Parts: sequence; C-alpha cells; structure tokens
Amino acid sequence: MTASYAPGIPPAAVVIDHATDPVQSDTPLADPLALAAAWLPGPGEDRMLMTVSTVGVDGVPDARTTMLSDYDGERFFFHTDANSRKVAELSANPGVALTILWPGFTRQLVVQGTAQRSSREESDAAYRRRSPYLQQLAWQNTAEFAQLPLDERRARWAEFLRAHGGADEPAFTPPEAWAGFAVTPHRLVFWVSNPDAASRRIAYARTGDGWSLTALPG
Repeated sequence: MTASYAPGIPPAAVVIDHATDPVQSDTPLADPLALAAAWLPGPGEDRMLMTVSTVGVDGVPDARTTMLSDYDGERFFFHTDANSRKVAELSANPGVALTILWPGFTRQLVVQGTAQRSSREESDAAYRRRSPYLQQLAWQNTAEFAQLPLDERRARWAEFLRAHGGADEPAFTPPEAWAGFAVTPHRLVFWVSNPDAASRRIAYARTGDGWSLTALPG
C-alpha cells in the first residue's frame, strides 16, 4: 500500500458495528494479515502513528512514536535515521513490537515481529511519498540540530528550505542516512472497544505456514 500524507493528520475515528466486527464475532477471520489490511489505511489515505518498542542495548525496553509508512499485506514498514538509537538497538536485537491505536480508542493492533532493513529502492520510494515537511525533517532531525537554540534552528530550517527550491517548489532527495525497516510479524493482537460488553482481544501466533488463534480479555 502507498500513500502521500502530511504530518500530524491522523485518520478519522472508525465506527464499530459490533454485530459484524470480526474481533467480536464467534468466528473470527482465520488470516490476521487480511484483517490488518482491512483495518489499516489504503492507498491515498493518511498514514497512522504507532509506538515502536525495542530492546535497548542495555537490556531496558525502549519506545518512541513514529509513522507506519506502509503495509504490503505481509510486512509493516517504518523509516528513520540510520544513526538513531532505535537502529542501533535493532542491529543488536531485531525483535520489535508495533502498537497502533486508532483515534477515539476504538481499535488497537499490536504487532510483534522481526525487523530487517528494507532495500534502498523501497526506502527511497517511501521518501518520495512523504510530504515536503517530512522530507526536510529527514535531513535536519539530528542530534546536532536538536542542541541548537530555537532561533538558530528556525534560521537553519528556513535556509535549508530556500536552498532546495523554497516553500512553493521544494525539491529534496533522500539523505544517505535515510533507512527503512520491514517488520515480519509472528504475533498480532487485535482489540476493539465494546461499550455493551467487556471488550476482548484476539491474538494470532504464527505456527509454521498458518496461525493459531486465542481470545483474550480486553
């Protein structure tokens, strides 16, 4: 799935039909990857924010919020600075958890899996789909930049934008440190709110070529 999107514009809250919702159903879908595809934004729709949780190099859990760039029906993609702490953590331990929460606390999807670097072609294509603001952010969202006083950060931001075509026609290319990751899931947990009964979760665990399914309390 692909989309162009601007920063900070989450998808609208979904309306749950509990009579037909697969998480509430007595016969949930057998394929969690298909259910994830039904839940997540499609082509041309706004991307979603998610919490990416990793194991720190010191063994302590770590987490931060980033965008779910894409979902191709098998893997979940996100992109970041190759010099970031989370990349160092994933290099030491590729185990990762992604937590995606829908507006209005209507749905939640937790993905546990293994992260691998995606190809340069894929990450460059993802960069081109980003808004000009996010493209520029990939260049300037660095530890060095964060140490600068606010006025200096504003001045350098404006200067960089002018050097790349200005606000009307910005033209950015992916920085060398731009990196993409594809997460192959081994466990997916779907949750749906239910005001009429105790909500529940359904958890899918990969078992060879298929999936086992367990209903859990919400």
